[in-house]
Amino acid sequence: MLLTRHAEERLVKRLTKRRNIKRVYLELWAFLDRSRRIDVNERVVIFTDGRKSLVCAKLDCERLSLDEIRERVEGLEGTYRCVFPDRRLARETVPVKFLSEIPDGVYCFYLNREKRSLYIGSEEPLLAITLRPAKREERALSENFIASLESAAGNEDDDKNQEPH
Repeated sequence: MLLTRHAEERLVKRLTKRRNIKRVYLELWAFLDRSRRIDVNERVVIFTDGRKSLVCAKLDCERLSLDEIRERVEGLEGTYRCVFPDRRLARETVPVKFLSEIPDGVYCFYLNREKRSLYIGSEEPLLAITLRPAKREERALSENFIASLESAAGNEDDDKNQEPH
């Protein structure tokens, strides 16, 4: 997931309290782990934990092998914000150096030279637009989601306590 400046400022203000890129992405991934995904339409996705909602837009990407990605970033100079969510890596670095940490495979590739950002991952990239308080319907959806998780966990405990027949 890539961040707009506005989204990054909101994440710093509401979640991390620090501007360190690694810290921002650690908190972002922790938020995503405890959140529910809502596909609003083919371009907009919302992640909500019942209190806060992260509004994202889907970005167009290409599926390329790691060798093809290396060819694409070979001539890039300067540092880019590089994100590889499969291993939860996010760094401001030279893209060629960043690619040395990624295992061989076929990935979704997104590069924005103007914003100096690079995304490589198994899932299509998202652009975080803003972090805002959850709306009433998002809170209700999230509460139902959490209740279903808790009941599923309770059922697993019941299954463990029962004797085999």
